Amino acid sequence: MITRHKGNVTWLEFELLAGLPLAHGCFDRHGGVSEPPFATLNTGVTCGDEPSKVFQNRRIILDTLGQTHGVVALCAQGADVISIDAFNQENQPLADGITTQLPNLALIVTQADCQGAIFYDPIKHVLGNIHCGWRGNVCNIYANTVKYMHERFGSKPENLLVCISPSLGPESSEFINWRTELASFAQFQFKSNYFDLWAISQAQLQEAGVLPHHIQIAGIDTYANDNYFSFRRENRRCGRQATVCALLPSS
Repeated sequence: MITRHKGNVTWLEFELLAGLPLAHGCFDRHGGVSEPPFATLNTGVTCGDEPSKVFQNRRIILDTLGQTHGVVALCAQGADVISIDAFNQENQPLADGITTQLPNLALIVTQADCQGAIFYDPIKHVLGNIHCGWRGNVCNIYANTVKYMHERFGSKPENLLVCISPSLGPESSEFINWRTELASFAQFQFKSNYFDLWAISQAQLQEAGVLPHHIQIAGIDTYANDNYFSFRRENRRCGRQATVCALLPSS
């Protein structure tokens, strides 16, 4: 991961996406205007923070990446993926996956332990940003995204580059009710009640046709690293960090 700084804002970029015509970043919780327990760069409007501060934080992120417009996915913990085009770019869609071919339109997903996943097709110059919690793994939003991008844009799975943000790590992924929640992933249980969600996502992407060397997982545990909001660590009362990406005009 490549660490970037601008003013008080810090974000990570993926080596896999370096040098490509897009702007992107996985932002941490610092550099914003929100008060505790949402301090400070909270981008989530549903967690109890003041909306005006949330919108100011989002503007800080857009300015940091040199973008003026953004679309925020209003995540539903499902597998719906949609396209953002010239007719709906001002909306905040209720979907866990948003895609676009429009340049200079930032796609934003917010999370606190869940995965934000950037999908980029360098051949078709198509971009996607996906929110995936454990429920997203259960309904396999990753396979659904690969299928959607193929059907909508003609993206071939083997051309896709996929990068997964800081998120809940294996040593923090305890599921005491896994027999009803994660029964289909029993092979990813590496000790009693603990599951490797990163490995699950890697496997789902590869099963969908994404090449192993086209996948980069940040490998940063949001529960263990207090530079990030964590739904579990902070007992559900916390902000949301953002994973953001935007196409730049192709030459």
